[in-house]
Amino acid sequence: ATTSAVKEQYPLKKLIACLELHTYSSLNAEFLKGYENTLAKADVAVVFYSPEALKIKRLEALTEDQIARSFKRDDLQIFTDPKRFAEYIDHTDYKNVVLLLMSSGNYGGLDLELLKNKID
Repeated sequence: ATTSAVKEQYPLKKLIACLELHTYSSLNAEFLKGYENTLAKADVAVVFYSPEALKIKRLEALTEDQIARSFKRDDLQIFTDPKRFAEYIDHTDYKNVVLLLMSSGNYGGLDLELLKNKID
């Protein structure tokens, strides 16, 4: 619903929707199936999750293939390394772009102040 609402609000802008899988439920293989089409309205769909979080939470490992199948997006970009995700975010041109970050975590320590200053 969030992705669709943001796209409706900014229909002429490119929407980059990023979702961090962070909670116990969102990192559960069965729960993942509920994400089907949740990023469908995004022009660019990105998922970040930490394999380390899975270990800490003693959850079964997930594969990128499982995640991609769950979201039903062949073009889904998946990041598991916080540095690579931060580089992706940092090297994106935000002209005529809306960046939507959805998480109950912090994308592995993403510096939101630095990002805010870059986008402003």
